[in-house]
Amino acid sequence: MSELTLTVMRLGFLAVLWLFVIVAVQVIRSDLFGTRVTQRGSRRGGGAGGAPQQTGRQSAPPQQRQRRGAPTKLVVSEGTLTGTTVALSGQTITLGRAHDSTIVLDDDYASSRHARIYPDTDGQWIVEDLGSTNGTYLDRTRLTTPTPIPPGAPIRIGKTVIELRK
Repeated sequence: MSELTLTVMRLGFLAVLWLFVIVAVQVIRSDLFGTRVTQRGSRRGGGAGGAPQQTGRQSAPPQQRQRRGAPTKLVVSEGTLTGTTVALSGQTITLGRAHDSTIVLDDDYASSRHARIYPDTDGQWIVEDLGSTNGTYLDRTRLTTPTPIPPGAPIRIGKTVIELRK
């Protein structure tokens, strides 16, 4: 075997070894410090990126009338996003650590795609756990199937508590 081939093999082995060390350090770092989550609620102007604030009473669209006494907003009552309000406009609300979630949870116990809240055909709101590791709780009961949400019942995801309110 020539000296050039041996040198190229040594350098290749050294590069693979360093690549392994770098990947191992990145895995350990992500396990220790978690995934970096940016705060979406910093832009409170009601833009497309942030969670909109409920400022006034919104009327329901004519094609989907809301029942009398039906909840109109989703409020975060405990956790890092306490006070955040999202208007219930008939669209699915996703909860989790992913950046494209409607409510981005900066919570170590939340999955990237943790749960979703959506309206059914009767105008009731349903909460569904999306296969999270730590579970979603509706009034101290762990969810295993999509479940209707009574107004005021706490939905707990890790340290975050969310409620439907009028």
